[in-house]
Amino acid sequence: MPLPPPPSRPDPDHQPGERELREDLACAYRLLAHFGMTDLVYTHLSMRIPGEGHRFLVNPYGLLFEEITASSLVVVDAEGEPLQRTSWPVNPAGFVIHSAVHRAVQRAQCVMHTHTLAGMTVAAQAGGLLPLNQMNMELHGRVAIHEYEGVAAEDNLGERERIVRDLGDKTCLILRNHGLLTIGRTVAEAFYWMYYLEQSCRIQVSAQSSGAPLSVPAPEVVERVRAQSSDSPSKGWLPWQALRRKMDREQPDYRE
Repeated sequence: MPLPPPPSRPDPDHQPGERELREDLACAYRLLAHFGMTDLVYTHLSMRIPGEGHRFLVNPYGLLFEEITASSLVVVDAEGEPLQRTSWPVNPAGFVIHSAVHRAVQRAQCVMHTHTLAGMTVAAQAGGLLPLNQMNMELHGRVAIHEYEGVAAEDNLGERERIVRDLGDKTCLILRNHGLLTIGRTVAEAFYWMYYLEQSCRIQVSAQSSGAPLSVPAPEVVERVRAQSSDSPSKGWLPWQALRRKMDREQPDYRE
């Protein structure tokens, strides 16, 4: 099989249209299913649609992530109410966290939220994410924590404000006793942070389960590793091109 041409560097001024965003987000849903980061039909990935007002793409409620296609994604308003005709329901209550972050954080064009075994395990630990590995260290200083307040409810405006406050200028959020959340200016960026936040949680749980003493590098080493990683708008674009090619080969119907 001939090698594909190398991807071009992303144009910083490129403004993706709705179709491109639909395909990117549908691909992300498939990838989360592929990497075992789903919770049946629960949790969401969402993407802001450019233009005036608050309009977002989100999954129809009841489909598995492996069933999501570009055309099945539903346009909703800031409260999670559909702005288009759809044969599948949308879960406004499940969009509460997303809407809070989307509306208040300009960088949060894409929001990803998961309930994974490793993520929920670390979310249940008082110490949060530990700098046990190079992957974990890249996330040092980029992960915030929001304390558990119960199931996110549509009428709890106070928690929405506290989620935004706790996220601050970070790209990742551990929802204590709940799960993980990442944001990005693109689907590629949000996916990059979610993938490596999940990997970091898996590393931590695996290391802790070994029973061996844990090795934590000196703070100055952790900070140096963190500083060696960029926060550019093109974060994650290169692996994202490879992952899109993978889905194009194995699950091309995500584009439908």
